[in-house]
Amino acid sequence: MRIDKFLWCVRYYKTRTIATEACKKGHIKINGQVAKPSREVYATDKVELRKDQIKYQLMVNDIPPSRVGAKLVDIYRKDTTPKEAFEAQDLLKYSKDYYRKKGVGRPSKKDRRDIDDFYETEDDN
Repeated sequence: MRIDKFLWCVRYYKTRTIATEACKKGHIKINGQVAKPSREVYATDKVELRKDQIKYQLMVNDIPPSRVGAKLVDIYRKDTTPKEAFEAQDLLKYSKDYYRKKGVGRPSKKDRRDIDDFYETEDDN
């Protein structure tokens, strides 16, 4: 089975087109080599894919006949992604919440109050 079709079947990508684009961009590796969308995937292959700034690591157990339900995905692949990858994603999410690009509009009322509180604490010391 093609790698783009496999990733679509085990629900890593919503459409085959998105899976194909990820292959073309070089986000998917099979056994350490960058894979084209038409590359065949077999049982016992190790697949690495980068999605949403997380590097997933999979072990192919079997080839599904077609797209499978979410509850049946574990039959066809084994997820060996380290937990640190997901923890790093959480940290990235929290750091983006408080980041505003320079020159992007005026500060909101809450931003202004936070700035005022910050300067008041420095003046008190």
